[in-house]
Amino acid sequence: MKLEGKHIIVTGAASGIGAALARRFAREGAAGVVVADLASAKEPLEALAREIGGLAVTCDVTQEADIKALVASARDKFGPIDVFFSNAGVSLRGHEQSPDADWDLSWKVHVMAHVYAARAVLPEMIERGNGYLASTASAAGLLASVGSATYGVTKHGSVAFAEHLAIQYGDRGIRVSVLCPQAVDTPMYRRPGVKAAGLDGVATPDAVADCVVRAMDEEEFLILPHPEVAEYMKRKAVDPDRWLTGMRRLLGKALSGSLKS
Repeated sequence: MKLEGKHIIVTGAASGIGAALARRFAREGAAGVVVADLASAKEPLEALAREIGGLAVTCDVTQEADIKALVASARDKFGPIDVFFSNAGVSLRGHEQSPDADWDLSWKVHVMAHVYAARAVLPEMIERGNGYLASTASAAGLLASVGSATYGVTKHGSVAFAEHLAIQYGDRGIRVSVLCPQAVDTPMYRRPGVKAAGLDGVATPDAVADCVVRAMDEEEFLILPHPEVAEYMKRKAVDPDRWLTGMRRLLGKALSGSLKS
């Protein structure tokens, strides 16, 4: 899909990958870019909207009513939605003992937010026979996360839902992509903690946005800013026991402190 002249929504857009995507889409000539994030990020969100000539809408993606209101505001401002990029994310450390509230929030942000977006825009897209649903998952959604069960498990859900959409609606004019980077230099990544995802380098948000535009132009399902991830996926599929052994070694390095900053 060429993005010139398109109407696009980006969630989680106040910083990081979301902000870079919004700027890149605007440079591609999008007719209207609507940026959304939590009310606590209203100031940088509105500054971004002014910069790109877009519209800022505060939105809690865990609330379906907010997603519906976001889509309605975007439609009122620019017309029918061509692309919904569901980018919002959250990273909470912990494993099976993580509080239920952490599991619930991760599930809602990484899975249900994509479900709500699809419910809000798919009927109109299907009726006209074209549209694009994109989402940000993570390489953790294809491989694993050594630092957070809530993150890794729900990011797998993100990927699975994107696959479902591509299968169900790919022959009805709906294009689907899922972004699965490793480490990206965002406020989320800069927090202290395990940095295993950065072993293959830390991408800039702008580089990720460039990768996204190229992949969407080709309508590729899987967007991998870190190409090494494709090889890791093959190793996991061919010999999962060996792959798990390697991941345990990686975990050992993380626990020893060699992968922290």
